Amino acid sequence: MFDRILVPTDGSGPANAALEYAGEIAAVEQVTVHILYVVDPDETDETDDPLAVSRDWAGETGSPIIEEIETGEPRDAILEAAVEHDVDAIVMGTRGRRGVGRLLLGSVTESVVRDADVPVLVVRGAPEVRRPYPIETIVVPTDGSAHAEVALERALTVAAHHDATVHLLSIVDVTPAGIEDQNDLRLDRLERYARRVVEEGVERAANLGVETEVTVTYGSTHQKIRTYTDAVDADLLVMGTHGRSGLDRLLLGSVTERVLRTATTPVLTVRAAREE
Repeated sequence: MFDRILVPTDGSGPANAALEYAGEIAAVEQVTVHILYVVDPDETDETDDPLAVSRDWAGETGSPIIEEIETGEPRDAILEAAVEHDVDAIVMGTRGRRGVGRLLLGSVTESVVRDADVPVLVVRGAPEVRRPYPIETIVVPTDGSAHAEVALERALTVAAHHDATVHLLSIVDVTPAGIEDQNDLRLDRLERYARRVVEEGVERAANLGVETEVTVTYGSTHQKIRTYTDAVDADLLVMGTHGRSGLDRLLLGSVTERVLRTATTPVLTVRAAREE
């Protein structure tokens, strides 16, 4: 799935959840793991050996481990380290303690998800979060946008590697369109478009030999993503970080952010290449 991953940590519970998940990936895939601890110059850090816990974990994976301590603004240090080490993904918790640990959605994690040039695998440090690995079931919400298409491409690659099933989920959220009447012709148009999008996804998956399940449903987008992911006991949720208006509006700051805050499974966020 990946060859090199970056794991920012501060020793807090949520950061350790991401670290443990990265450890499970490393143990199976034998990837190189870069563990990063950032000392925020504006805060006091009294930890004598901030990487001690990480070092204990690292000794159990059998994978190449590279430790690094940097001083600076957490977001910038994480993004710079990702480029410097040419990592394939960043694995982060959604909450932390201090320094890089201020991985609070809405600040560091959100900024990294928005700006990283590589996928970001976000793991909530909550008891209800499932982190099985290897992966058997993947959910991909899609709206046909460029960012959703990139997320689907990544999901299919992961699925082919794990021989996993991909659930293609398209949600018709009628609220933004102001549709209240079930007989509204716009509703039929939105549903037909949603079905066309997932059918195209099924065709792409079939070309790679990936098994798929398809669901088109109605309701609040972020709520439907959460309930559907739980219903199928998904091992991974893959989402684009932006989308267009209409069906899903997978816009960071709205749907994706809400999903990241409540997801009970790791979420792999992917965005399309920047336009020049």
